[in-house]
Amino acid sequence: MFRAAFAALVLAAAPGVGAGDTPKASPVPASAPAPGLAAVPQGARTGLTLTTLDNKAAFALSQGAIGKPVGDHVLLDRQGRPTRLADYRGKPLLVNFIYTACFQVCPTTTKNLQKAVENAVGMLGANRFNIVSIGFNQPFDSPQAMKDFARRHGIHLPNWEFLSPAAAIVDELTQNFGFSFVATTAGFDHLNQVTIVDAEGRIFRQIYGETFTAADLAEPLKAMITGAPIPPQTSTLAELVDRVRIICSVYDPLTGRYRTNYALYFEIAGFISFMFFMMWVGWSFMRKRRDEKIQSG
Repeated sequence: MFRAAFAALVLAAAPGVGAGDTPKASPVPASAPAPGLAAVPQGARTGLTLTTLDNKAAFALSQGAIGKPVGDHVLLDRQGRPTRLADYRGKPLLVNFIYTACFQVCPTTTKNLQKAVENAVGMLGANRFNIVSIGFNQPFDSPQAMKDFARRHGIHLPNWEFLSPAAAIVDELTQNFGFSFVATTAGFDHLNQVTIVDAEGRIFRQIYGETFTAADLAEPLKAMITGAPIPPQTSTLAELVDRVRIICSVYDPLTGRYRTNYALYFEIAGFISFMFFMMWVGWSFMRKRRDEKIQSG
Protein backbone atom coordinates (compact mmCIF):
# COMPACT_ATOMS: atom_id res chain seq x y z
CA MET A 1 0.00 0.00 0.00
CA PHE A 2 2.87 2.34 0.78
CA ARG A 3 4.38 1.88 -2.66
CA ALA A 4 1.02 2.44 -4.34
CA ALA A 5 0.48 5.68 -2.45
CA PHE A 6 4.04 6.73 -3.17
CA ALA A 7 3.65 6.04 -6.88
CA ALA A 8 0.42 8.03 -6.99
CA LEU A 9 2.16 10.90 -5.26
CA VAL A 10 5.05 11.00 -7.73
CA LEU A 11 2.74 10.89 -10.72
CA ALA A 12 0.54 13.60 -9.23
CA ALA A 13 3.45 15.84 -8.29
CA ALA A 14 5.48 15.43 -11.46
CA PRO A 15 4.78 18.32 -13.85
CA GLY A 16 6.50 16.58 -16.72
CA VAL A 17 5.81 14.77 -19.93
CA GLY A 18 4.96 11.11 -19.87
CA ALA A 19 6.77 8.62 -22.05
CA GLY A 20 3.90 8.42 -24.50
CA ASP A 21 3.34 12.17 -24.89
CA THR A 22 4.32 13.96 -28.07
CA PRO A 23 6.29 17.13 -27.33
CA LYS A 24 4.93 20.28 -28.90
CA ALA A 25 6.44 23.67 -29.46
CA SER A 26 5.55 26.17 -26.79
CA PRO A 27 4.10 29.42 -28.10
CA VAL A 28 6.76 32.09 -28.40
CA PRO A 29 5.70 35.48 -27.06
CA ALA A 30 6.04 38.41 -29.42
CA SER A 31 8.47 40.05 -27.00
CA ALA A 32 10.79 37.03 -26.95
CA PRO A 33 14.38 37.96 -27.83
CA ALA A 34 15.70 36.73 -31.15
CA PRO A 35 18.05 33.74 -30.98
CA GLY A 36 21.67 34.77 -30.46
CA LEU A 37 24.02 34.58 -33.41
CA ALA A 38 27.79 34.12 -33.60
CA ALA A 39 30.21 35.69 -36.06
CA VAL A 40 33.82 35.28 -34.95
CA PRO A 41 37.22 34.89 -36.67
CA GLN A 42 37.78 31.36 -37.87
CA GLY A 43 40.59 31.73 -40.39
CA ALA A 44 40.82 31.47 -44.14
CA ARG A 45 38.11 29.45 -45.88
CA THR A 46 37.78 28.62 -49.58
CA GLY A 47 35.07 27.16 -51.77
CA LEU A 48 32.18 28.55 -49.69
CA THR A 49 29.42 30.94 -50.64
CA LEU A 50 29.43 33.70 -48.04
CA THR A 51 26.08 35.04 -46.94
CA THR A 52 24.20 36.11 -43.80
CA LEU A 53 21.86 34.08 -41.65
CA ASP A 54 18.16 34.84 -41.96
CA ASN A 55 17.32 35.10 -38.27
CA LYS A 56 13.56 34.72 -38.72
CA ALA A 57 13.85 31.69 -41.01
CA ALA A 58 16.47 30.08 -38.74
CA PHE A 59 14.23 30.47 -35.71
CA ALA A 60 11.24 29.02 -37.58
CA LEU A 61 13.32 26.02 -38.70
CA SER A 62 14.54 25.48 -35.14
CA GLN A 63 11.03 25.56 -33.68
CA GLY A 64 9.77 23.34 -36.49
CA ALA A 65 12.12 20.57 -35.36
CA ILE A 66 10.32 20.21 -32.02
CA GLY A 67 8.44 16.92 -31.81
CA LYS A 68 10.45 15.27 -34.59
CA PRO A 69 12.53 12.13 -34.00
CA VAL A 70 16.31 12.29 -34.10
CA GLY A 71 17.65 10.19 -36.96
CA ASP A 72 20.03 7.31 -36.46
CA HIS A 73 23.08 9.38 -37.35
CA VAL A 74 26.53 7.85 -36.85
CA LEU A 75 29.32 10.17 -35.68
CA LEU A 76 32.83 9.72 -34.27
CA ASP A 77 33.70 10.30 -30.62
CA ARG A 78 36.95 11.88 -29.39
CA GLN A 79 38.78 8.56 -29.82
CA GLY A 80 37.54 8.18 -33.39
CA ARG A 81 35.05 5.43 -32.52
CA PRO A 82 31.68 5.30 -34.33
CA THR A 83 28.83 6.48 -32.09
CA ARG A 84 25.15 6.22 -32.99
CA LEU A 85 22.86 8.94 -31.64
CA ALA A 86 20.26 6.19 -31.24
CA ASP A 87 22.49 4.70 -28.53
CA TYR A 88 21.59 7.66 -26.31
CA ARG A 89 17.91 6.74 -26.20
CA GLY A 90 16.54 5.76 -22.82
CA LYS A 91 17.66 9.01 -21.16
CA PRO A 92 17.14 12.70 -21.96
CA LEU A 93 19.90 14.15 -24.14
CA LEU A 94 21.22 17.72 -24.49
CA VAL A 95 22.73 18.57 -27.89
CA ASN A 96 24.59 21.69 -28.96
CA PHE A 97 26.56 22.52 -32.11
CA ILE A 98 29.94 24.25 -32.04
CA TYR A 99 32.98 24.80 -34.22
CA THR A 100 36.36 24.39 -32.60
CA ALA A 101 38.05 27.40 -34.25
CA CYS A 102 35.55 29.73 -32.61
CA PHE A 103 37.29 32.00 -30.10
CA GLN A 104 34.42 33.85 -28.46
CA VAL A 105 30.81 32.70 -28.61
CA CYS A 106 31.26 28.90 -28.76
CA PRO A 107 33.67 28.84 -25.77
CA THR A 108 31.40 31.22 -23.85
CA THR A 109 28.31 29.14 -24.60
CA THR A 110 30.17 25.94 -23.71
CA LYS A 111 31.35 27.39 -20.37
CA ASN A 112 27.84 28.52 -19.48
CA LEU A 113 26.47 25.16 -20.53
CA GLN A 114 29.08 23.50 -18.34
CA LYS A 115 28.00 25.50 -15.27
CA ALA A 116 24.34 24.78 -15.88
CA VAL A 117 25.00 21.09 -16.49
CA GLU A 118 27.14 20.73 -13.36
CA ASN A 119 24.31 22.19 -11.28
CA ALA A 120 21.83 19.87 -12.99
CA VAL A 121 24.12 16.89 -12.30
CA GLY A 122 24.25 17.90 -8.63
CA MET A 123 20.47 17.80 -8.45
CA LEU A 124 19.57 14.99 -10.88
CA GLY A 125 22.72 12.85 -10.95
CA ALA A 126 25.09 12.27 -13.87
CA ASN A 127 23.42 8.95 -14.74
CA ARG A 128 20.06 10.58 -15.47
CA PHE A 129 20.89 12.37 -18.75
CA ASN A 130 23.63 12.85 -21.36
CA ILE A 131 25.15 15.77 -23.27
CA VAL A 132 26.80 15.84 -26.68
CA SER A 133 28.56 18.72 -28.43
CA ILE A 134 28.78 18.28 -32.20
CA GLY A 135 31.37 19.97 -34.41
CA PHE A 136 29.64 21.17 -37.60
CA ASN A 137 32.69 22.67 -39.38
CA GLN A 138 33.95 19.64 -41.26
CA PRO A 139 36.55 18.40 -41.92
CA PHE A 140 38.18 20.78 -39.43
CA ASP A 141 36.19 19.67 -36.36
CA SER A 142 37.87 16.25 -36.31
CA PRO A 143 37.81 13.90 -33.31
CA GLN A 144 41.23 15.24 -32.27
CA ALA A 145 40.05 18.85 -32.61
CA MET A 146 36.97 18.08 -30.50
CA LYS A 147 39.14 16.32 -27.93
CA ASP A 148 41.44 19.34 -27.73
CA PHE A 149 38.45 21.70 -27.42
CA ALA A 150 37.04 19.71 -24.50
CA ARG A 151 40.42 19.55 -22.77
CA ARG A 152 41.11 23.25 -23.36
CA HIS A 153 37.86 24.21 -21.67
CA GLY A 154 38.19 21.75 -18.80
CA ILE A 155 35.19 19.55 -19.56
CA HIS A 156 35.54 16.15 -17.91
CA LEU A 157 31.96 15.19 -17.02
CA PRO A 158 31.38 11.46 -17.61
CA ASN A 159 28.04 12.05 -19.34
CA TRP A 160 29.34 14.68 -21.82
CA GLU A 161 30.75 13.57 -25.19
CA PHE A 162 32.13 15.55 -28.15
CA LEU A 163 31.25 14.14 -31.57
CA SER A 164 32.37 14.68 -35.16
CA PRO A 165 30.02 13.94 -38.08
CA ALA A 166 31.23 13.08 -41.58
CA ALA A 167 31.11 16.11 -43.88
CA ALA A 168 28.56 14.31 -46.06
CA ILE A 169 25.91 14.19 -43.29
CA VAL A 170 26.37 17.67 -41.76
CA ASP A 171 23.44 19.19 -43.68
CA GLU A 172 21.07 16.32 -42.89
CA LEU A 173 22.17 16.26 -39.25
CA THR A 174 21.82 20.00 -38.63
CA GLN A 175 18.44 20.14 -40.40
CA ASN A 176 17.23 17.30 -38.20
CA PHE A 177 17.97 19.41 -35.10
CA GLY A 178 16.74 22.65 -36.66
CA PHE A 179 20.24 24.14 -36.40
CA SER A 180 21.20 26.81 -38.97
CA PHE A 181 24.63 28.17 -39.85
CA VAL A 182 26.20 30.06 -42.73
CA ALA A 183 29.81 30.90 -43.50
CA THR A 184 30.74 34.58 -43.32
CA THR A 185 33.93 36.55 -43.79
CA ALA A 186 34.32 36.42 -40.00
CA GLY A 187 33.71 32.69 -39.61
CA PHE A 188 30.09 31.58 -39.13
CA ASP A 189 26.73 33.00 -38.23
CA HIS A 190 24.82 30.32 -36.35
CA LEU A 191 22.08 29.84 -33.82
CA ASN A 192 23.24 29.55 -30.23
CA GLN A 193 20.99 26.61 -29.49
CA VAL A 194 20.82 23.75 -27.01
CA THR A 195 18.35 21.04 -28.03
CA ILE A 196 16.67 18.86 -25.42
CA VAL A 197 15.84 15.37 -26.71
CA ASP A 198 13.56 13.13 -24.66
CA ALA A 199 14.27 9.51 -23.74
CA GLU A 200 12.27 8.31 -26.75
CA GLY A 201 14.58 10.19 -29.12
CA ARG A 202 12.23 13.08 -29.99
CA ILE A 203 13.17 16.74 -29.88
CA PHE A 204 11.42 18.19 -26.85
CA ARG A 205 12.60 21.80 -26.55
CA GLN A 206 15.05 24.36 -27.94
CA ILE A 207 16.94 26.72 -25.63
CA TYR A 208 18.58 29.81 -27.11
CA GLY A 209 21.30 32.28 -26.23
CA GLU A 210 24.85 32.41 -24.94
CA THR A 211 23.81 32.41 -21.28
CA PHE A 212 21.21 30.34 -19.48
CA THR A 213 20.60 29.19 -15.94
CA ALA A 214 20.62 25.73 -14.43
CA ALA A 215 16.83 25.93 -14.29
CA ASP A 216 16.62 26.44 -18.07
CA LEU A 217 18.05 22.95 -18.52
CA ALA A 218 17.21 21.18 -15.28
CA GLU A 219 13.48 21.95 -15.16
CA PRO A 220 12.65 20.24 -18.48
CA LEU A 221 14.96 17.35 -17.54
CA LYS A 222 13.33 17.14 -14.11
CA ALA A 223 9.89 16.97 -15.71
CA MET A 224 10.91 14.21 -18.10
CA ILE A 225 12.68 12.15 -15.45
CA THR A 226 9.92 12.28 -12.82
CA GLY A 227 7.18 11.70 -15.41
CA ALA A 228 8.84 8.75 -17.13
CA PRO A 229 8.00 5.09 -16.38
CA ILE A 230 10.25 3.42 -13.82
CA PRO A 231 12.86 1.19 -15.48
CA PRO A 232 12.13 -2.49 -14.69
CA GLN A 233 15.68 -3.15 -13.51
CA THR A 234 15.51 -0.37 -10.91
CA SER A 235 14.35 -0.96 -7.34
CA THR A 236 10.86 0.53 -7.30
CA LEU A 237 11.09 2.01 -3.82
CA ALA A 238 14.61 3.40 -4.34
CA GLU A 239 13.58 4.97 -7.64
CA LEU A 240 10.46 6.53 -6.15
CA VAL A 241 12.42 7.98 -3.23
CA ASP A 242 14.97 9.45 -5.66
CA ARG A 243 12.23 10.99 -7.79
CA VAL A 244 10.64 12.56 -4.72
CA ARG A 245 14.07 14.01 -3.85
CA ILE A 246 14.27 15.50 -7.34
CA ILE A 247 10.76 16.95 -7.09
CA CYS A 248 11.66 18.55 -3.76
CA SER A 249 14.70 20.31 -5.28
CA VAL A 250 13.96 23.91 -6.25
CA TYR A 251 16.08 26.46 -8.10
CA ASP A 252 17.42 29.37 -6.06
CA PRO A 253 18.02 32.33 -8.42
CA LEU A 254 20.16 34.09 -5.80
CA THR A 255 22.78 31.33 -5.76
CA GLY A 256 22.13 29.89 -9.21
CA ARG A 257 21.89 26.42 -7.67
CA TYR A 258 19.27 23.93 -6.57
CA ARG A 259 18.36 23.44 -2.93
CA THR A 260 15.99 21.16 -1.05
CA ASN A 261 12.55 22.57 -0.31
CA TYR A 262 11.68 20.82 2.95
CA ALA A 263 8.15 22.23 2.89
CA LEU A 264 7.43 19.87 0.01
CA TYR A 265 8.47 16.92 2.19
CA PHE A 266 5.84 17.91 4.74
CA GLU A 267 3.25 18.20 1.96
CA ILE A 268 4.21 14.75 0.72
CA ALA A 269 4.02 13.31 4.24
CA GLY A 270 0.59 14.87 4.63
CA PHE A 271 -0.52 13.43 1.29
CA ILE A 272 0.67 9.94 2.24
CA SER A 273 -1.05 10.19 5.64
CA PHE A 274 -4.27 11.27 3.94
CA MET A 275 -4.06 8.34 1.51
CA PHE A 276 -3.57 5.88 4.36
CA PHE A 277 -6.50 7.45 6.24
CA MET A 278 -8.78 7.18 3.19
CA MET A 279 -7.77 3.54 2.69
CA TRP A 280 -8.50 2.83 6.37
CA VAL A 281 -11.93 4.51 6.07
CA GLY A 282 -12.71 2.46 2.98
CA TRP A 283 -11.57 -0.76 4.64
CA SER A 284 -13.62 0.00 7.79
CA PHE A 285 -16.73 0.74 5.72
CA MET A 286 -16.40 -2.47 3.72
CA ARG A 287 -15.83 -4.50 6.91
CA LYS A 288 -18.91 -2.97 8.54
CA ARG A 289 -21.05 -3.76 5.49
CA ARG A 290 -19.77 -7.34 5.51
CA ASP A 291 -20.52 -7.79 9.23
CA GLU A 292 -24.03 -6.38 8.75
CA LYS A 293 -24.70 -8.86 5.95
CA ILE A 294 -23.48 -11.75 8.11
CA GLN A 295 -25.70 -10.69 11.02
CA SER A 296 -28.78 -10.19 8.81
CA GLY A 297 -28.20 -13.53 7.12
